[in-house]
Amino acid sequence: MLSKFLDPKNDVAFKKIFGTEKNKDILIHFLNDMITFKENGPIKEVTFLKTTQDPETAAKKTSIVDILCKDNKGNQYIVEMQVAKEKGFEKRAQYYASKAYISQVHVGGEYHNLKEVIFLAIAEFVMFPKKEHWKSDHVILDRESYEHDLKGFSFTFLELPKFRKSIHELSNIPEKWMYFFKHAEETSEEDLQKIIGHDQIIERAYDALNRFSWNEEELLTYAQAEKYEGAYHASLAQKFDEGVEKGIEKGVEKIAKNMLMSDINIEIIASITGLTAQKIKNLSSNTEEK
Repeated sequence: MLSKFLDPKNDVAFKKIFGTEKNKDILIHFLNDMITFKENGPIKEVTFLKTTQDPETAAKKTSIVDILCKDNKGNQYIVEMQVAKEKGFEKRAQYYASKAYISQVHVGGEYHNLKEVIFLAIAEFVMFPKKEHWKSDHVILDRESYEHDLKGFSFTFLELPKFRKSIHELSNIPEKWMYFFKHAEETSEEDLQKIIGHDQIIERAYDALNRFSWNEEELLTYAQAEKYEGAYHASLAQKFDEGVEKGIEKGVEKIAKNMLMSDINIEIIASITGLTAQKIKNLSSNTEEK
């Protein structure tokens, strides 16, 4: 049966929900629901800024989306949906945040006027294995007093695999957002009413995902993004399998070499390792040359 709702983790769907003028109030609510504001207070308005990606990162397509905006006080927000586990993603988060911070200098050239940069990522993989909770907030603190003196950056990471609550266990808006990202595509009409309750923004987010409100061109673009993402994951899986196979092969060869050095008969080595006698003889030659 065809699902009514599309996947919010898809590049096209994510941008439609959170990256358009029409739905920017959804983005504002999402940011206010997920980010802890202690001094500046909640966001009242946002302006979308031109997004720029590092050319190498864009070519690899490891970052599915990058939304950049600023609020009414000038603070900038980077919002990313990260579906592929990427080595050093937390470092790239800091790199993007620093680029956004530096980009403000040309405006007036006065450092004391630099505004805060907030990086928010929804990750479809576990980033911090030692942390139990699905949401983590990171700021720069004094090592001894834990005072928050350097307030230029903050990072919030939402790890979808760590969120395991069912519909009946949802108790607040942040949990509803997490359920939305993780299970929107499989949500039924009956379940939808239980999730929404009186939360109009969550309802609007689901409405934006209703495939029957999308035109043919939008659905085609969505399908293309989905197809590309599937191909990318398949490519990663293939590389992983090849790496495992190569690693096993090297391990077997190392065992065979050790057995040769112990003067074990080649036929016995072949029966144990599965290598051909000729392969073992070649290993023997290489060992003698060294």
